[in-house]
Amino acid sequence: MFSSYIAIGDSFTEGVGDDLPDGRTRGWADFVALGFALASPEPFRYANLAVRGKKLAPIVAEQIEPALAQHPELVSLNGGGNDILRPRVSIDEVAQVLVDAADRIVASGSHMLLLSGANPSAHVPLGGLVRKRGDALAHAVHRMLPRENVTFVDNWSDEGLGDIRYWSADRLHLNPLGHARVASNVLTAFGIPVPEEWGVAEVAATPPGERTRRTAEYYRTYVLPWVGRRLTGRSSGDGRAAKIATLTVVDPTMQTPL
Repeated sequence: MFSSYIAIGDSFTEGVGDDLPDGRTRGWADFVALGFALASPEPFRYANLAVRGKKLAPIVAEQIEPALAQHPELVSLNGGGNDILRPRVSIDEVAQVLVDAADRIVASGSHMLLLSGANPSAHVPLGGLVRKRGDALAHAVHRMLPRENVTFVDNWSDEGLGDIRYWSADRLHLNPLGHARVASNVLTAFGIPVPEEWGVAEVAATPPGERTRRTAEYYRTYVLPWVGRRLTGRSSGDGRAAKIATLTVVDPTMQTPL
C-alpha cells in the first residue's frame, strides 16, 4: 500500500469534465486518491500537478521535477493526447518520451502508474483519425512494456468507456461517471476496492446510451474555440497553476481531496 501519490499530466488528469458546483475540477486521479485513503489505515497524501492543454514535452519538463522533489511513493503519468490532435506528430517519439519519463520516475524511487486516456473517437469530429493515432500510440507503448515497477492501465482499450454516458458535453473529456470508471480501472489494477457509491458497476451492467448528434451549437461552443486556440498558439491551460501543488492529506469522508 502506498502512502503518497502525485498525478501529472493534462486535462484528463486535471479532471476536466468532472466539474464541481464551486467551479473546481475533480477527476479520476482525485477518485484514486480517495480510494487509497479509504483503504489505508494511515493518512494518505495526494497532489495533482496536471494542467489542461499541455502537450507531453511541457508535462515532462514542468511537472516531473516538482513531483519528484516531494518524494511520492506513487506517481501517475498520462500524456500525448494533445500531441496526437496536432496536424503533425511522431507517434514513436511520443511513446518514447512517455516510457523515458516512466524510467526516470522509477529511478527516483517512486512506483510508476502509466495509463492511457479514454478513446473519444466515436463522438468527436475526425474521429477516425483520432482512433488511428490513438491505436498507434497504444501499440507503440505496449511494445516497450512490461517494465519493472511500472503499472500500466490501458483505458484506451476499455471499450465500455466509449459509451456516450461517460462523456461530457464537449465529447472530448469524460464526465464524472467516466472519471469514476477510469479510477475504477486504476484501483482494480492495484487490488484496491472500488466504492459502490461511485456507481461504476451499476452503470456498466445496463445497456449503453444512445449516440448523440453533433449540432451546429456543439460546433460553435466547443469545436470553433478549440480551432481558434490552435490557430493563435494559445492553450486552455495558459496561466493556470496546479490545483494541488503539494502533497496534502486526503480526507476520505469528502467528495474531493481539494
